Amino acid sequence: MKRYPIYSVQNFSCNDIHRDFYVNTFKEHLKSHSFVEEPHRHDSYLMVFFTKGSGLHEVDFDQFEIKRGSLFVLQPGQMHHWSLSEDIEGFVIIFSQELYNLYFGQKKINDYNFYHSIQNRPEMVFEEKEIPKIQPYFDLLIQENSQDNKYQLDKLLNLLDCIHIEVARKYGETYSHQTHSYNIKINKFELLLEEYFRTEKLPSFYAEKLNITLKHLNRICNEILQKTATEVITDRVILEIKRMLIDKQLAVNEVAFKVGYEDYSYFSRFFKKQTGMSPTEFRNIK
Repeated sequence: MKRYPIYSVQNFSCNDIHRDFYVNTFKEHLKSHSFVEEPHRHDSYLMVFFTKGSGLHEVDFDQFEIKRGSLFVLQPGQMHHWSLSEDIEGFVIIFSQELYNLYFGQKKINDYNFYHSIQNRPEMVFEEKEIPKIQPYFDLLIQENSQDNKYQLDKLLNLLDCIHIEVARKYGETYSHQTHSYNIKINKFELLLEEYFRTEKLPSFYAEKLNITLKHLNRICNEILQKTATEVITDRVILEIKRMLIDKQLAVNEVAFKVGYEDYSYFSRFFKKQTGMSPTEFRNIK
C-alpha cells in the first residue's frame, strides 16, 4: 500500500547549524529533491514564490494555477504536489515553528493572518508592479545563505520576517475579511476544532466551549468564512478523511473509526453526500 511521506526541514537542509531553516532557488531545489513533485506533506512551514514558468499546484485537493508572481504558504500537515513547466524558476523556504517562535519571542508565527487556519487560501498572486517589493528579500536570502557570515541565522530569519510582512499586507488587501473583529473567536473555534473534530461533530459543543450561543457562532462563521459552523466542522472532517484515504495506510473502515464513525454505512453515506463518491471510489481515483 502506498503511503505519502511527511518531510521535515532536515530532509532538505544539509546544514547542521541551520537544520530548522532551508532556503534555495526552485531550480536548484528540484535538482536534488525531485521527489517533491509527488504528493507529500511537511511537518514545518513552507513558502514558495514563483518568478517564471507555469504549472498547477494542488493543496489539500484544491488546484491553483502557477504563474509569475504566484506565492504559496503552507502550514504543517497540508498535502500538496505540483506539475511544473521546464522553465520554472523561483524560491522555496522551509522552516520550523519552534525556530521562528523561539527567535522572535513575543511574536508567534500564527500571528500572521495567512497562517491562522487551514480554511485560509494558501495562494496569493503578486502583480508585476508588486514583485519588486518582495523578490529582493528572496534574493538576499539566497545571497546570505551562500556565505558564512557572523549572525547569519539572525539575518536569514529577519529577511524571512520582512517577506512575512509583505505577504501579510498583500493578504489583507486580497482577503480583507481577515481583519474582522470576529477573528479572535474564529481562531479559537478552529483551535478547538483541531483538537476535537474526530470526536465532536456538533456545533453546539464548540459554542459552549467558546462561551457563546450557537446562533452567535454561526454568525461569526458566516461573516468570516461564508459558511455555517456545521459546514466548517464537516469540511474539516472531510479533509481529514481524504488525507487518510489517499495515504492508503489504513483500510477504509479503519479511516471511518479514526474520525469517529463506528457505523461504516453511515460514514460511507456521509462521505458520498459531501463529495459525490464513495470513500473507495475516491481512494481509487487518487
